Amino acid sequence: MSEVVKSLLIQLETELKQQQLWSNAAPAEAALASTYPFCCDTLRPEQWLQFVFLPKLWCLLEAGQPLPAKVRVLPYAEEAFKSRGLSVQPLLTLIGRIDNTLTGPS
Repeated sequence: MSEVVKSLLIQLETELKQQQLWSNAAPAEAALASTYPFCCDTLRPEQWLQFVFLPKLWCLLEAGQPLPAKVRVLPYAEEAFKSRGLSVQPLLTLIGRIDNTLTGPS
């Protein structure tokens, strides 16, 4: 399963870049230290994906640690990106595939 997850993470990064949602500058440490789910009070959703979600999963994969078994990022992403319309559908599809790979279909 880890190879599938690695492939999906690479695809997610690529899609964020294609959607011009990738940032070259990291947010402040204080923004990353939020205790709210998805750091919704301090980060935009694409920042959370780039600076929290992706690094956390890569770290677990590289350390050979178990991946989370209950992941549901898609409902948040659908709500957070709904103002962008259909242009983000490929991004949402990838997030759903990651959810399903880690957790199983809902």
